[in-house]
Amino acid sequence: MINASSIFYFVVLIFSIIVHEVAHGIIAEQEGDPTARNLGRITLNPLKHIDWLGSVILPLALILSGTQFIVGWAKPVPYNAENLRHGRKSEAKVSIAGIVVNLSIALFFGLFIRAALGFGFATVALIDGASIIVLINVILALFNSIPLAPLDGFRFLASVLPEKAMPFMRQVEQFSLPLLILFILFGWNAVAPLAFKIFSLLTGIGIPL
Repeated sequence: MINASSIFYFVVLIFSIIVHEVAHGIIAEQEGDPTARNLGRITLNPLKHIDWLGSVILPLALILSGTQFIVGWAKPVPYNAENLRHGRKSEAKVSIAGIVVNLSIALFFGLFIRAALGFGFATVALIDGASIIVLINVILALFNSIPLAPLDGFRFLASVLPEKAMPFMRQVEQFSLPLLILFILFGWNAVAPLAFKIFSLLTGIGIPL
């Protein structure tokens, strides 16, 4: 059922995904590759990033299903690995940038919740809104850590594993999309306890939603 909370959840999800992708482009640029900048992808304009399946259809379907664990993705920010100054080391930095940004957002709003409660300016709406931001960004960080293409976990592994592991990684990549869909449908709820623990660690409270 779509309500005000669901709409806020969806909007936060979209912009958290966009910031995630922009982070990849910024780090790639810092590492020597201006591809994302040249293509206009270092921007918060949603139209530059939206993937209809990952940014709209899947999140809305999950919202309508009533699950708390709503995930999604945007169009990956492109980069040219040949332009990166430090080769695979730079690729590792680029691939993990989005996860680091999502965790940083979660940490910031987790500390905000602690401050609001500690200094007495918390309201139910304030805590619920900040909690949604924390939870979404924790979930995005966990989701993108899954070592299946096209997620960051796969790209990070591919950049840090030895060259002799690349044939195996290419085989995994071929089957990644169906495996990822199966995981979302049948295995994602297993991540719930870890997401709740991280949420509580950051905010000092349980899930109030």
